[in-house]
Amino acid sequence: MGAHLHILGICGTFMGGIAAIAKAAGYRVTGCDANVYPPMSDQLEALGIELTEGFGAEQLALRPDLWLIGNVVTRGNPLMEAILDRGARYVSGPQWLAEHVLAGRHVLAVAGTHGKTTVSAMIAWVLERAGRNPGFLIGGVPLDFPVSARHTGSNLFVIEADEYDTAFFDKRSKFVHYQARTAILNNLEFDHADIFDDLAAIERQFHHFVRTVPRSGLVISNGADAALERVLTSGCWTPVERFGVRAGWQAGPPDASGAFEVAWQGKVLGWVRWQLQGSHSRLNALAAIAAARHAGVDPAEAIASLGAFSGVRRRMQLRGGVRGVSVYDDFAHHPTAIRTTLEGLRERVGQARILAVLEPRSNTMKRGVMKDALPGSLAAADRIYLYTAGIDWDAPALLAPLGARARCLSDLDALVAAVAAEARSGDQVLVMSNGGFGGIHGKLLERLAREAAA
Repeated sequence: MGAHLHILGICGTFMGGIAAIAKAAGYRVTGCDANVYPPMSDQLEALGIELTEGFGAEQLALRPDLWLIGNVVTRGNPLMEAILDRGARYVSGPQWLAEHVLAGRHVLAVAGTHGKTTVSAMIAWVLERAGRNPGFLIGGVPLDFPVSARHTGSNLFVIEADEYDTAFFDKRSKFVHYQARTAILNNLEFDHADIFDDLAAIERQFHHFVRTVPRSGLVISNGADAALERVLTSGCWTPVERFGVRAGWQAGPPDASGAFEVAWQGKVLGWVRWQLQGSHSRLNALAAIAAARHAGVDPAEAIASLGAFSGVRRRMQLRGGVRGVSVYDDFAHHPTAIRTTLEGLRERVGQARILAVLEPRSNTMKRGVMKDALPGSLAAADRIYLYTAGIDWDAPALLAPLGARARCLSDLDALVAAVAAEARSGDQVLVMSNGGFGGIHGKLLERLAREAAA
């Protein structure tokens, strides 16, 4: 058994992924978190990783060789204070990963405000189908793999490259640690209002990321994104391929089945024939095809592999249907993601009614930083239900321009009852939140079934 690592904040997706990777690499791994609960707790315990509930200072008795600190941990955390008092060795998750797993590998890092999880899953899937057996750490659950993180002997490693800060003692964005050889810049908007003052502050972090990419690497950037163009104009020492523009990687308009043509510098390379919808999905595919090509996979092979791509859990995931009403779950919480998700569903269902159910749960949305963009982002929905518990801005006034098709409710049961009362056969209910939303999907399906039986 290798060195012993004890991970603080182990039940988060990122640190839980590091735990799984460290275990596979031969380390002894234990960990703790404030809330040790499924599904991450089940996944970790199945790997033989012992978990402790809470951050009690008594865990010092474990005497690990190294403490790994998740960014959920702050000063005042009793275990962290004890670690500091003892002068014990500690390191952030991203730094440990960079030094012990990513070093010497071809890292494909996917950055952007939206689509990181999906593009990372696409790239990992394309490389897997090409027999390259990549390692990966993805911030969601890819439906084509049984895990969201794995360690392999491959030279290739795909990572979701987050701009959120690293740890309480390292305020750089996580992605500057990864030493990417293939850097994907998917898009860039203001988000994370709890740690960034404005868009310029995030652009600065993205430029720090670009500075770490070697001249022998490749930057793959959304050519239609003005913020990313500003980042690259600030200085780039690496070749750049752009997608979403005529001079680079481009997607043709979809046919009735959602299939679309892929071209590189005006030359058609093939058609992606798949089940996904929406212009954002097509841009994600272009980024993945370009990244896979840089890792040695022929674009025609990547295009064929995307035809068998299942997607990511909580990305337009059908949770069930009752009496002709379909209920979808989606992670969208930023106004742009809300708009593109709705447009993608509209592309799929045509004239069918869409009932949008939204929980503004992120720190940025709770603060109302982007609330003015919400009415426009919800325009494609026929009915809108906004869950207002926990927000401190005037939602009814904000949504007043949408008229009677928008409702604001602060009680979850009342929200479920209102949606169920409105829904009729053929309707598409799209639930959007970056949290569990109180199990609303199951409650809504149960309510619909009960009313159908009655």
